Amino acid sequence: MVNSLSATVIKLTTKLTPISVGTRFFPTDSVQNEYVELFNYTQTILFELKKADINSETIKENLIRDVGGDNFPEKYTFHEIQSAEDKIEEYALVSNIVMGSDRYFYVELPNPSNLINIFVKIIENEKGEIIEKSSTELVAKMLSKNDAIRVAVELIGIGYERDVEVISAVGMTGAASIERSINYRKTLGNFPGVAFTKLGGEYALVFDEPFKLAQSRPSEIKNYLFVDLIDSTNYTQKYGKNQLVDLMSDIKYFIESECGGQLEGYREGGDDFIASFPSKDLAIRAGLDAAWFALDNGAKIRAGIGKTRREAGERAQLVDSISSVSPLSLVVFELANGLYAYNVPSEFTRTLINLFENEKQKLIGIFAFVFIITYLLCVLGLGIFSFVTIIFVLIYAFIA
Repeated sequence: MVNSLSATVIKLTTKLTPISVGTRFFPTDSVQNEYVELFNYTQTILFELKKADINSETIKENLIRDVGGDNFPEKYTFHEIQSAEDKIEEYALVSNIVMGSDRYFYVELPNPSNLINIFVKIIENEKGEIIEKSSTELVAKMLSKNDAIRVAVELIGIGYERDVEVISAVGMTGAASIERSINYRKTLGNFPGVAFTKLGGEYALVFDEPFKLAQSRPSEIKNYLFVDLIDSTNYTQKYGKNQLVDLMSDIKYFIESECGGQLEGYREGGDDFIASFPSKDLAIRAGLDAAWFALDNGAKIRAGIGKTRREAGERAQLVDSISSVSPLSLVVFELANGLYAYNVPSEFTRTLINLFENEKQKLIGIFAFVFIITYLLCVLGLGIFSFVTIIFVLIYAFIA
């Protein structure tokens, strides 16, 4: 969240509407803690560039697009168990970014069957990790929610071939996936299907008649990150060409070694590059890391994330169309069917936001000081010198 005073200042300087400043996400390990500290220390702002239209139909459309239409049979029903809120929750977004896209996958059979061992082999072939297994149940860890849903549909089809009703669910943890399966049964009955969440809502795919698919394949959708240094000419003049090379080389190394990215056509000494990633959360994380690192070295970047190289580049170029007071260091990406961006603000903007968000008493004291001194000067007939008070306040702000 962001208070009204901070929101007003941010709107005036960026011409954009902020959703949040920093994050409310609570970290539970060292990696999460590192990212949460960066979000809050840099006062990273989440902007809504184009509001997502979140409803049952758009969630279904996005699911088919992301999982791949060929991985669904012709006949099935899509159920909304609990609707999602028509807004983006920043802590849920941060959760996905810092915790990754992997998800736990629960599968349950009505009776003991050797089919469970066949499912184990299929899941392992899909690069899943079996966590627990019995004669009727298994819990696995899949690379992503979409992979889990895709494999669930495949297993349900195989179950139908053997007259076995397969119920499954996907969750952030093993316990969450099991609980979701229980709620699925209570709400929809014992029909073969898979339950999952999307944007805070609870949904399920139900298959009430036999089907057979061709070989299940991961969606061919890729995630590209386009990064371009803003005003690299001025940066080179200020810091030198070697500093530019070092900056881009460090960003390149981090993206390849820590974020699983593969750079395409990067030229040593260049000020831009494009990289592909196995998942969108890794691409967003890489974009944020690049923006934070660049700002720490006196530079700003424009970054875009898309399903094609062109889409990523076009989203990065959106930065040029924003009539802000100064160029914004933005990471632009799609969420649902909306467009959102993370902004790493400048040191000056960060100081103002921190004052409005965390030091309201000091802010009240400053306004009181300006008012009292200006009033006294006016009483003494020296009102013309009241501007001196503003100068003192600006000097204080600069030092702070």
